[in-house]
Amino acid sequence: MTNRRTALRTLRLFILSSAVFIFGVVKTQAGGPVVWETDSRGQFLSGESRGVSVTDTGALMLAPRFTQVFDTEQAYVWSSAADAAGNVYLGTGHDGRIFRVGADGKGALLYDAAELDVTALVVGRDGALYAGTSPDGKVYRITSDGKAEVYFDPSDKYIWSLAVLPDGALAVGTGDTGKLYRVTAANAKPEMSLLIDTNETHVISLVADKQGNLLAGTDPGGLVLRVSPQGKAFALFDSPLREVHALSLGPDGSLYALALSDAATSPRASSTTTTTTVTSATGGTVTGTVTTDDGTAQAVTLAGQTQTPARSRNELNGARSAVFRIGADGGSDVLWSSQTVTAFSVAASPRGGVLVGTSDKGRIYSVTDDGRDTLLLQSSEDQISSFVVRGSDVFAASSNQGKLFRLGAEQSAEGTYESPVRDAKFVASWGRVWWRGRGQVELQTRTGNTERPDMTWSDWSTPYRDPSGAAVSSPRARFIQWRAVLRPAGGTDPRIEYVNLSYLPRNVAPEVLQIQVLPVGISLQSAVQQQVDPNIEASGLDPSLIGPQVQIPPRRMFQRGAVSLQWQAEDRNGDQLVYSVYYRSVGETTFHLLKENLRDNFFSVDGAALGDGSYVFKVVASDAPENSLGQALTGDRVSEPVDVDSTPPVVRAEGQPQIGADGRARVRFTVEDAAGRVRRADVSVDSGEWRAVFPEDGIADGPRETYALELPLEGAGEHTISLRAIDGSGNVSSARIVVRR
Repeated sequence: MTNRRTALRTLRLFILSSAVFIFGVVKTQAGGPVVWETDSRGQFLSGESRGVSVTDTGALMLAPRFTQVFDTEQAYVWSSAADAAGNVYLGTGHDGRIFRVGADGKGALLYDAAELDVTALVVGRDGALYAGTSPDGKVYRITSDGKAEVYFDPSDKYIWSLAVLPDGALAVGTGDTGKLYRVTAANAKPEMSLLIDTNETHVISLVADKQGNLLAGTDPGGLVLRVSPQGKAFALFDSPLREVHALSLGPDGSLYALALSDAATSPRASSTTTTTTVTSATGGTVTGTVTTDDGTAQAVTLAGQTQTPARSRNELNGARSAVFRIGADGGSDVLWSSQTVTAFSVAASPRGGVLVGTSDKGRIYSVTDDGRDTLLLQSSEDQISSFVVRGSDVFAASSNQGKLFRLGAEQSAEGTYESPVRDAKFVASWGRVWWRGRGQVELQTRTGNTERPDMTWSDWSTPYRDPSGAAVSSPRARFIQWRAVLRPAGGTDPRIEYVNLSYLPRNVAPEVLQIQVLPVGISLQSAVQQQVDPNIEASGLDPSLIGPQVQIPPRRMFQRGAVSLQWQAEDRNGDQLVYSVYYRSVGETTFHLLKENLRDNFFSVDGAALGDGSYVFKVVASDAPENSLGQALTGDRVSEPVDVDSTPPVVRAEGQPQIGADGRARVRFTVEDAAGRVRRADVSVDSGEWRAVFPEDGIADGPRETYALELPLEGAGEHTISLRAIDGSGNVSSARIVVRR
């Protein structure tokens, strides 16, 4: 069962869908217009292109012409091959059918196999088509008139790969025993011999080189083996990924190997994006967006700048697929790799480099031998599952739906590119759209209030043709998308290098999330903050673009009677906020201003300035610094009641002290607090150490407490007894009495 599941893994690869996480650079000054800027390759790859290429430097250009030749009306094309007459053969699944498409583009069913999938095709020296099927693997020999016979029927479960040796013999790679067979038609009867047992589970891919050697790709070891006609194997390459899925020989003798990892078999989770702007209780302000994919941070936007972690194509940790180039001298290089895209097919391009077909929107990448890759085109289907290269002609077979396309050398007559949808977060007023490019380029926009464009969105606008800028005519909405149309004109190839679109989101009132009142006696003071060059803000730049602006929390210090507030505030527009602090007594209805235009999210007041009593405080947040006159909004929150007590307790000695025969003094004190409660008391004899004492009822918690003390006295003469009382607000008072022993 284990081997069977491993083998079926290859078939599953062709039907996986790949999600693309979408993000773009947003340059913005909080409170002002937002500029949505698309100017890099990664951002352009997030959109949808038809007849448009995305160059390795991040520009849009017309793609090569890509025309549909034939529709098999099957879901999957697993394999393909071409003969000398210009016919292209397509092996499909899951009905196990083989189609022949003539040089004139007309196609028809050639043979319907009993097995589910036609997983390998090759044209023999005799002109017959050889087809490998799975499961219950067999190799069929099919003549041009569609007559088929079982040519080879091994005990192996799967026939994954076929190749023709220079002497006309057929090489067969199998699974789930990982064997490589040689089959010849001696005396019109096929004869089989085991060429090599690879000790791998599957021989997934095969090609024959000019020297008569077989080059085989395996699973799960991820090996590229060179097998001599005598069956001697030599490991040319050991891939860090587990399966060498496809091989293609270049004209210079180099070998291109496409390898897949275990991650290629598991669908990716859709990306999630969270955005937040919060002023914390410690004084720090953070505005940012985190985009994650499969639980791993892929893009982080701070201060409007999307930062994508830099990644080299040579970093294969976590890669789903990679393409290696193995030179004739045995050296190897990573030409292309991706952590998010699964590649299905590879072919040496007649125009140099290598073509890579992927499941990422059925795209084809052109990769040079020094690793520069261009998104050559995007097809109408989900996957590019195989290539057929015959001379200068290149054909691509797709899956989901199984079709055959021709990749021409000539340029498309027209191309369109649709950007990802931009979420303005709020209903927005649109400004202008402008771009840099050349040739005949038109842009259009459409808007809506659903995350995905549907029938409720506006129609595409009339074309914008002035690259220096045009007012966006689409209606106000939360979401917007732009479309570019490229056409050749006057001998100039159209090109777009960046597109900018400005908008102003609807202003939303800030919100004070929480007010915290610190214990009485704690004062907050501003810490020394990193100074910001005033020229930065004057230039219109966000200072955080120059470097991180670390907000240091306020210092806490003791100040008798101080009342300190801290609060958390949020502005979903990312506006800078200023605060005003008000107060009123519990019995009043009108708030009185304490302080306005505060930039900090904390404030301390001397309780004595308020007077004793119970008060509530109100913090009002305003986004006025970032909005024009008349457009600013406010939000507020009222604290819980706070008791303010600035009057110290009154301490009195009651009656005359008594001296016992044991030399101990017996004294009484009363402590009264008019505005609060007594919290504790301490006694000192003859200016000695203060020691805690308890009232007669055992707990200091009332506005009036009585202390009956019995204290030892050392030696004859006068002695001073002092009582110090502290109330709940930290106010201190004391009294003393002199006794004689």
